[in-house]
This record gives sequence, structure tokens and C-alpha cells, in this order.
Amino acid sequence: MNSAASDLQLTRVCKTYPTAGGELTILRDVNLVVSRGEALAVTGPSGSGKSTLLYIIGTLETPTSGTVRLLEQDPFGLTPAALAGFRNSRIGFVFQEHCLLPQCSVLENVLIPTLAGGGAGPAEERRARALLERVGLAQRLAHRPAELSGGERQRVAICRAMINQPPFLLADEPTGNLDRQTAQAVGSLLLELAREQNSLLIVVTHSTELADRFGRRVELVDGHLKERE
Repeated sequence: MNSAASDLQLTRVCKTYPTAGGELTILRDVNLVVSRGEALAVTGPSGSGKSTLLYIIGTLETPTSGTVRLLEQDPFGLTPAALAGFRNSRIGFVFQEHCLLPQCSVLENVLIPTLAGGGAGPAEERRARALLERVGLAQRLAHRPAELSGGERQRVAICRAMINQPPFLLADEPTGNLDRQTAQAVGSLLLELAREQNSLLIVVTHSTELADRFGRRVELVDGHLKERE
């Protein structure tokens, strides 16, 4: 792949944390190139640094060394306010825990990322309704998260991640708390929506079944990223 045309490029990214026993290295010289339209699964044992890698890509964590370029830009060179705006408009997150606001309705939860851009107008609300209809929740718009099943809550979280039409869709163990059938449905939704919107999809998962559905798969082992066939 031509790295000059890539939308995501990591070059020799390292991440270390100070501990009482000395420096703990989580990521070692990680190199990765991914473009929009690709779906990448990141696997590896617990504690291998999968989530740390995802959070660095999503600009929630800062690398200790190395470079990160998203859409040919170094996000960590931005001011904190500019970085927050970049993250909100360019990156959609789906976590293992849905992280929905319990006091807000389904529709309100999906619209939350639009607030930073000036609020939810008619166009944003139409898009939110269309996304929720797309994932089979058109009849649940006024419900609160507590009134939904686990799979329904995760579908709302996916819609929230997609509301700003981000070029990057990042998911951290999105099926980890779901039963097998619901996990398959949520995995299908992620892949389908990312494909429809030409988003770059990266999913961190322990699920071999989910990872096998992705066009590309890498594994973190001892801090190093290895491409899998």
C-alpha cells in the first residue's frame, strides 16, 4: 500500500508508563498504514496494549515517541481545543460499555456529538433518525437506555459514533458484553455502516469469530504489531 495515500499512518510509535518497578513498555516501534474503506481487526492477549493502541489512534492517549498522522495531519501538534474539535468531527468511538447518558432518550444520545459543532438542527436530527431506522430502532427514539437490551444499547452507541460521518470509526471490544447472536448482529452493523460511509474501521477484539470477518487482521505480541494472514 502507498503510505502517501493512507489516511492513518503510525511510524515507530512507542508507549511507556512509569511504575514503581521502573518503566513499563506497552508498545514498541509500532508501524501501521491504513486507508479509508479498510476494516482492520486488532487482536492479542489481555494486557498486550490493544486498547492503548486504539486510544493513541483516537487521540485519547499521547504516544511516548513516534509519529501519528491522521488525514495527513499530526493531531498531537494541535492545541487542546483544536484537538478536541478534530476528535469530535473526525473520529467515532464505540466502547465495550455503551456509555450512553441514562437521563437522555435514544435520539438525544445519538445527537450528543453534534452539540460541539453548534447544536442539533433539522439536518442532524433527520440523520440521527435515519441511522436509528437503519439499525432497527425507529420505534425506540423516546426510550431511555435502561429500557433497552444490551444489543439495542450498543446499536445506539454505533449510531452516536456515526452521526458526524467520521472518516475513522474505532471500536474497543464492541461485542464483549453481548451474547453470540447479538454479537454477530453488532459486528455486521459495524462492517456494513463503515462500508456504506467509506469509513476506516478499526476494531479491538478478543473474538476470533469477529476478527475473522475483517478484511485485514493484525496482532499485538510483546508490544510489537504483526500482520496476520
